[in-house]
Amino acid sequence: MTENSNQNANVVGGRLSSVEHLRAWDKNAVAEVVEYRGETTIVVPRELLRATAARCRDAASMQFNLLTDATCLDRHPYEPRFEVVYQLVCISRREKLRLKVRLSGKDPVLDSLVPVWPGANWLEREIFDLFGIHFNEHPDLRRIVLPDDWEGYPLRRDYPVEGFRDIPVMPLGFTKTSI
Repeated sequence: MTENSNQNANVVGGRLSSVEHLRAWDKNAVAEVVEYRGETTIVVPRELLRATAARCRDAASMQFNLLTDATCLDRHPYEPRFEVVYQLVCISRREKLRLKVRLSGKDPVLDSLVPVWPGANWLEREIFDLFGIHFNEHPDLRRIVLPDDWEGYPLRRDYPVEGFRDIPVMPLGFTKTSI
């Protein structure tokens, strides 16, 4: 279920909701809002991700002080192809929020959130390693799961199911009993 961006301000417990707080801060920070089963996902434009994340962490009315996870989704063959999702938690209010950024398959580049949450380091490295998303200003962007000489990104939907093979095919006449 997608929220209409022209709705009136939502008040939660006597304070503005996180969505309305971000809209009041910068009307362009919220491209879309998805509410599903009581969980809120805010789609953020790529160029505003780091500033929006810092606002979510630093604003007294928001205080999303914990990044619990970051993940990626490949929607190939559709465009925008990739969705990078950051899961945030406000510990004091026990509130969760997702920030989602959509990226084109032709330009899968995003600002790193390591300056905002240092714990994003390994999460972003994993996304880079498995999906090939590049993070600007990441302090150590290199493979974390696969060997350095691995070719391609195995969680992309266009990656060959059996991987890239350079192993010679065994002759058809070879069997265990012929040894």
